Amino acid sequence: MPIQVVNGATLMCSFGLSPSSLVVLSVHREMAGNQPAANILDHKPMVNILPFGMCTSLANPTVASATAAAMGVLTPMPCIPATLSPWVPGAPTVMLDHMPALDNVSKCMCNWGGVVSVVNPGQTSTVIP
Repeated sequence: MPIQVVNGATLMCSFGLSPSSLVVLSVHREMAGNQPAANILDHKPMVNILPFGMCTSLANPTVASATAAAMGVLTPMPCIPATLSPWVPGAPTVMLDHMPALDNVSKCMCNWGGVVSVVNPGQTSTVIP
C-alpha cells in the first residue's frame, strides 16, 4: 500500500545529482508521523521542492549553454527546480485541503524533463488505501 508523504521526505530527480527534501508547510493542518502531511499541490519550486545539487538535463538552458561552451561535453549546472505542475496521481481516496493526499508512488515533472520521485516518504506509520 502507498504511504503518506510528509515534511522531510527524501526526493530524487532523474536529472539531479543529489537527493533533496520536501518541505511541507503546516497549512493543511494534518499530521502523519508527527510531521505535516503533503497533498499534490505541494510542488512549488524553492518552497516545497528544493534543488537536487547539479542538473544534467540538456533541456535546461543553463546546462545547454555550458555544454555548448565546453565543445559538447556535458557540463552540469546548479539545479533550480521548475516543477510547475502538481504531483500525479496522488491518492484520490484521501483528501487534504480538498486535494488528493501525496503518496510515495506519485511523481512530479520538472519542465527540464526530469521526473521527481519520492525515495523516502518521511514516515512509515500512515498508509493510504
